Amino acid sequence: MTADPDAEREVDLARWRRAVVALWWLPVAGLVVGAIVGVLYSFRGGTNYKASALISLGQPTSPGGVLVNGFGTNPRAISLIVSSADAQEQAANKADMRPAALRGHVSVAQVGAVTGAGAARATPLISLTVTGTRSSTTAAAANALAKIVVSQTTASYVGVKIRTFQTTLDSVDIQLASVKKRLAVTQKAEIAAQKQNLDPLQQLVVVSQEDNAETRLGNLIAQQETLQQQLAFAKEVESAKVITTARSLKASAHSRSSSLLVGALIGLILGALAAIVADARGWRSVARA
Repeated sequence: MTADPDAEREVDLARWRRAVVALWWLPVAGLVVGAIVGVLYSFRGGTNYKASALISLGQPTSPGGVLVNGFGTNPRAISLIVSSADAQEQAANKADMRPAALRGHVSVAQVGAVTGAGAARATPLISLTVTGTRSSTTAAAANALAKIVVSQTTASYVGVKIRTFQTTLDSVDIQLASVKKRLAVTQKAEIAAQKQNLDPLQQLVVVSQEDNAETRLGNLIAQQETLQQQLAFAKEVESAKVITTARSLKASAHSRSSSLLVGALIGLILGALAAIVADARGWRSVARA
């Protein structure tokens, strides 16, 4: 005749429940001791600091306005850059710390990843985080790494466009100043011609010069506006830049409340197991005697 496993399991559970109830002080003691150990463990790690910088990788375009896809807009490439020994050594030197202190303490995450049709045109936002034991060096290292990311990605390519736009804009500004001066002289000459009652042919020459100057002025203003827009677009959209600089925030190495709860739970379980084992070995009867 085979034994019913379900019945045996019910008997075991009932026996364990009776053991825990009879030796209730063991789970309670485990709960208290576990909570104390958990709180003490939360003090063990000391205080850590976390500093995060927000970086826009930019979205560069070709002279024809087509998006340029390269490593500079690939979030995975950023992780490789900041984890490289060269970049961490540069950042550590600027932050006055040892490069070894950065190894394993730098993380990169993409913020607000876009999927679907708009993913190709979305400008990647990167959160670069550094953790450390000192507030000042942690923030300095994060900011140094953020600048390295900017310099090694789209900023170098877009920088050429920015310098070109700026040089052309400076030339247009000089031409505008010159045309405005000539227009002012022409307008004075027109007023003088009207006062002196010059013949119509001479007045026509003055008016024609004024019209040419005004046309030239209008063209230059339109060119200036276009260059200003292109320059702003290159700086604010196309080029990589640090959106938010890193500042250190205090972060406990171990949460005190979570350590207390976990320690208490583990202590309670161990206490219950101890009660079951003690009952199985007959310690309860010995304790009663």
